[in-house]
Amino acid sequence: MSLRVVFMGSPEFAVPPLRAIHSRFRLVGVMTQPDRPKGRGRKTVPTAVKAAALELGVPIAEPDKLASSESIELLKYWNPDVIVVAAYGKILPKVVLELPEMGCINLHASLLPRHRGASPISAAILAGDTVTGVCTMVMDEGMDTGDILLKKEVPIAPDDTAGTLHDKLLEPGADLVVKTLKMMAGGNVRPEPQDESAATYSRLLTKDDGRIDWNHDADFLHRLVRAMNPWPGAFFSLAGVNVKVWEAAVEEGESGPGHVMGIKGDGVSVGTGTGQLRLCRVQAPGKKPVFAAEYARGRRLKVGDILA
Repeated sequence: MSLRVVFMGSPEFAVPPLRAIHSRFRLVGVMTQPDRPKGRGRKTVPTAVKAAALELGVPIAEPDKLASSESIELLKYWNPDVIVVAAYGKILPKVVLELPEMGCINLHASLLPRHRGASPISAAILAGDTVTGVCTMVMDEGMDTGDILLKKEVPIAPDDTAGTLHDKLLEPGADLVVKTLKMMAGGNVRPEPQDESAATYSRLLTKDDGRIDWNHDADFLHRLVRAMNPWPGAFFSLAGVNVKVWEAAVEEGESGPGHVMGIKGDGVSVGTGTGQLRLCRVQAPGKKPVFAAEYARGRRLKVGDILA
């Protein structure tokens, strides 16, 4: 189609819609976050969106400040009919929101107004939701407060982690962006205001959000382990060392928050506020993930020991 589109996004979640737009519309430019140092070696690496845009041969910009005169002039030069945003990582200023004739639309990884904000996938798992999804909305100056255009529901499996659920949302998200742009090109836009009374918010996660408080019940801690996988990772402390928990399960039994209640098979059962959390796979700093019982043997853990 002749619709001129500028795309703004950064992580892997934004790559499928980028590719879908490129294959069906006139993708005139891409904006993404600047290269950042990552990993132990702090090697500078591009965003997933930049890597994909380079492969596609699309013009790329990596502005530090989206409201700078250089960024605005470039957007004017690209002259988009619409700007599509997916996990860009920057707030769009009013001057950018008002620049394209057809406005700016955002692809969000939840069924708004539930889980607005930076971490909707983890928030859905942590809240115990059984369904989530993706939606497109008209962007305004608020935090994910614009009118909804389209939604697609995706079920959350009992064993889904933030990582697996993220992957489940990739294809539906790309499809929804294409359908939304086709709808806009055909003049068939019917925005639906969000129900403010049903709004919830998710903030940007930090490493400390993964800390396990054994006073919570086992069901919540199981969701925490899943919601923090792969980042920042749920963890407990033993002798001042933080140990990540990659996989866990809920068990019935006597509770004693933080107390090792049993070591059997491949797992370690730990008391919580209600019930027990069976640790299945854990990872000590600088080590590979192992079965929890193997870790316990190496640390000479025994029933009655306390995890912080």
